[in-house]
Amino acid sequence: MTARTSALWEKQDQHKGDRWRLFQAVGEAVPAGRVLYAGSFVDVAPSFVYDDVTYADMDKRAAAFFADTEGVQQIIAEHGGNADARFAFVHGDYRLLDLEAGSFDLLISLYAGFISEACGHLLRVGGTLLVNASHGDAALAALDPRLALAAVIQLNDGRYTVSNRDLDRFMVPKTTQSITVDSVKASGRGIAYTKTPFAYLFERVG
Repeated sequence: MTARTSALWEKQDQHKGDRWRLFQAVGEAVPAGRVLYAGSFVDVAPSFVYDDVTYADMDKRAAAFFADTEGVQQIIAEHGGNADARFAFVHGDYRLLDLEAGSFDLLISLYAGFISEACGHLLRVGGTLLVNASHGDAALAALDPRLALAAVIQLNDGRYTVSNRDLDRFMVPKTTQSITVDSVKASGRGIAYTKTPFAYLFERVG
C-alpha cells in the first residue's frame, strides 16, 4: 500500500470504524449482488460487506487511490472483506456514467449531490437507494415516483440501526412549505424535518 493510499483512507476513516459500522448495518438489512457508489471519493467501506462494488468519482485523488489496487484490497481485507471481492472505479462525472440501466441492486448517495436523479435509472426495480439528506437528495428521492421510502437508518452512540417502523413519522417538514423538485434543486440542501435519521432507504418501485 502506498503512503498516499494510506493517508487518503486515514482521512476518510477519521472516525475509526464509523463507515464500517454503517455498512455492516446496511448489509444486514439490504442483501445486494451489485452495488454502485456514485460520488464515493475513497470510501471503500461498502466492499467490507458487499462482494461487487462499482465506485465513481471525478476527483483525481480518488482515481489515484483506486489505481493502487493492491492497497485498496489490503484495506478491504483488513476490515473483513471477501478476498475475492470485485471492485471497480469509474473516473468521471456520475451524471454521465455509461452503465447498464437496471443493473444494480443498491445505489449509494452520501454527501455527493443529486445522485438519485442522475443514477436512479441504474437501479433495478426492487433495488434499494441508500441516501442521506445532504444536498437535498433524500428530499428529491421522496418526490421521485420511482421510489418509495422503505426504512430509515438511525445513529445512536456510534451504533447504526435500520428500522421500517412508523415511517409516516419521517420526512415531515418542520414548517409548512411547498417542496418541489425545482425548489430542492435550487436550494441544494436538505429539508428541515421534524425527525432526522442519519439516512434513508428507498425501494425502487417503478
